[in-house]
Amino acid sequence: MLSQPSEKASLLGSWALRGKRVVTPAGLRAAAVLVRGEKIVAVVAPGEVPADCPVEDVGELVILPGVVDTHVHINEPGRTEWEGFETASKAAAAGGITTLVDMPLNSSPVTTTPVALAGKLAAAEGKLWVDCGFYGGIVPGNIDQLRPLIAAGVLGFKAFLCPSGIDEFPAATAADLHAALPQLAAAGLPLLVHAELVGSAAAGACSDPKSYRAHLASRPREWEHSAIRLVIDACRACRGSVHIVHLSSADALSIIRAARADGLPLTVETCPHYLFFAAEEIPDGDPRFKCAPPLRERENRERLWQGLRAGLIDTVGSDHSPAPPALKHLESGNLREAWGGIASLQLSLSVMWTAAERHGGVTLLDVANWMSRAPAKLVGLEGRKGALAAGCDADLVVFEPEAEFTVTPSMLHHRHKVTPYEGQRLRGVVARTYLRGRKIYDAGRFADAPSGRPLLRRPTQEEGA
Repeated sequence: MLSQPSEKASLLGSWALRGKRVVTPAGLRAAAVLVRGEKIVAVVAPGEVPADCPVEDVGELVILPGVVDTHVHINEPGRTEWEGFETASKAAAAGGITTLVDMPLNSSPVTTTPVALAGKLAAAEGKLWVDCGFYGGIVPGNIDQLRPLIAAGVLGFKAFLCPSGIDEFPAATAADLHAALPQLAAAGLPLLVHAELVGSAAAGACSDPKSYRAHLASRPREWEHSAIRLVIDACRACRGSVHIVHLSSADALSIIRAARADGLPLTVETCPHYLFFAAEEIPDGDPRFKCAPPLRERENRERLWQGLRAGLIDTVGSDHSPAPPALKHLESGNLREAWGGIASLQLSLSVMWTAAERHGGVTLLDVANWMSRAPAKLVGLEGRKGALAAGCDADLVVFEPEAEFTVTPSMLHHRHKVTPYEGQRLRGVVARTYLRGRKIYDAGRFADAPSGRPLLRRPTQEEGA
């Protein structure tokens, strides 16, 4: 059913965004989203818009909830030459993303203390085109900083089980997870884990540094499986919510299924690049495709899609992890030396829709669930972000699902334009983006000034004491 306003008076001063294809929590239908101030007042049938209510009618275009990307490396302060709040959030707005959550690395300092979080907030001031939350980090030796970070308003915590590539953010141990999870569970916050445990590399991993096959062999699937088993053991012992980020190995789905059957609070993310690319199609000597875990084979990709559709994978996040071109070693093509990370923030919605259309039966409601509703729930923003429903922020996207475009560097608003999607023909164009009822992006044009805000969790009285 479409949501109705509780009182007619609640519609005074509102306006409506109306269309024939609106992605509501109940499905795709003709509807009008009524907005007053920063909030959605109601979602009503097209003919139920009050006569004195201004209407923007998008016709056959689709109205989506703003995307909630819970996996973004913004890198400011300290490595703003890699990315930054202004460039990342502007790219997000152009891509239909209205909420970001910033990872605790690769900034300097890393966000493992409240002082570092305060530095993040200061750096972001006046630069956010979309709303932005923050994670704290878990590293050996900072367990005493978790409660202060919780009180300061982080939306969750991130840990690596392998070297992160940043010396200030070393890998956490099983003991660290066991020490941290009870604190997070008491606060109702998730632990996000980069699940790879370094073990023996497969044969061929030490061959040609330009070979993608060698790179793939250097981070075998078993690294993910071992780490996921360790995480599940911690989850079972502490009963804290754990979220596996950027799952790349479909072989791990059976492990995840068994943990879910035991009732463990385990959720899983994958990324658009794991659902779009396949190892067989990746040329040698092109570090734009390097990421960790790596892009795996075609059959693996198809099974990730099966896991997503079956509900074993809950969310899709970009894992936007850019770096200056020099660090990607584009000229030498050396995959061993290149920084691993894929820049894709602005493109993630279109990439997902393009890949989804190749897998019959996937709908825009599915995509909205994976990229908006479920991520909002993960970080405690359900009821505020991620849905076109009364009471939610009026974060709206007007989307042209049938339109196509070819990715060129000039169209990207990321600080650096290096991306493996260059030259790809994608389907689905973001026409307009609204943040809390204000139009911030319209067919290539941005609002006069950024209006995004930090999203800080309000701690309980006990946590804030």
